[in-house]
Amino acid sequence: MFSLFWFRLEEAVKLYLLGFKVLVVQLFSKRFKLPAMPRQDGKVVIVTGGGKGIGYEVVRHMAKLGAHVIIGCRDERQGVEAIRKIQEEYNEAKVEFRKLDLASLQSIHQFVHNFKERDLPLNILVNNGVMLVPEGCTENGFELHFGVNYLGHFLLTWLLLDTLKLSGKSGNFSRVVNVSSSAHRNGQIRPNDLNSRQCYSAHGAYCHSKLAQLLFSSRLHQELEQGGFPVSSCAVDPGMVDTSLYRHLWTPLRLAHRIVSLLLFKTPTEGAATVLFAALSPALEGECGGGYWANGGRDVTTPLTFDPLIQQQLWETSHRFLEPQ
Repeated sequence: MFSLFWFRLEEAVKLYLLGFKVLVVQLFSKRFKLPAMPRQDGKVVIVTGGGKGIGYEVVRHMAKLGAHVIIGCRDERQGVEAIRKIQEEYNEAKVEFRKLDLASLQSIHQFVHNFKERDLPLNILVNNGVMLVPEGCTENGFELHFGVNYLGHFLLTWLLLDTLKLSGKSGNFSRVVNVSSSAHRNGQIRPNDLNSRQCYSAHGAYCHSKLAQLLFSSRLHQELEQGGFPVSSCAVDPGMVDTSLYRHLWTPLRLAHRIVSLLLFKTPTEGAATVLFAALSPALEGECGGGYWANGGRDVTTPLTFDPLIQQQLWETSHRFLEPQ
């Protein structure tokens, strides 16, 4: 019990120290401002977790540009409220809510089935996630961070990949944008303990899930390039953003966060800027796509992200997890 306490404390301290470093860099860096993006009329976009925070700002901007945006999230009331606010601002906005619980493989399958029945194209998929949620499991028994941030989005993307391929074309690729985090730098991939059963820390599990997300994003882009498909896959670090994701911080830090975030964090609109750039910018078309983006530019990740053995192990294990039982 004592060793578990110290393990969890160490993982928390490592993440908070990383967060402090990121905050200092962010404080002294010029914040990226999204340039004017082209109209998106006729394009269909799915944004998971699009009812609030960064996801909401992505939906709002996409709708303003004329895209047909589908908010996929678990909370219907939140999704409907987001639509109401967007349509009050842009009365011609094409925005809709569809129930999607990324902690349920059945819900993901149902969401994709309902989407494909409508015979719509899919031009952009934006995958959001959760942060520092209390210890728990998904409906299918996976640790929550791993199950939602990584495995749920892995399955969603995989099931929608054929539609993304059919919707893209030369000079106008479909795009998959995974909203990641600098926390991946503290992450590890333990092939025999992806669910963090041996020694659990919410802080560690969050970091591991973000690293897994990056590995998938990188491997997927490689597969698409090698197959010659008109789809790109990238990951984005939005920075330290003032959203509800921080509501699960330790109580003393949560109180301090309320003050610090108002003064130093990015707004959700600023946090969404690089996500929108990765999803919409003509500069990232075709061979220029992919990679890891932060504050409007390409950024470096840990060497683990490009380790072919770890990528392959995670890829195969994920498919095995998702096979019908």
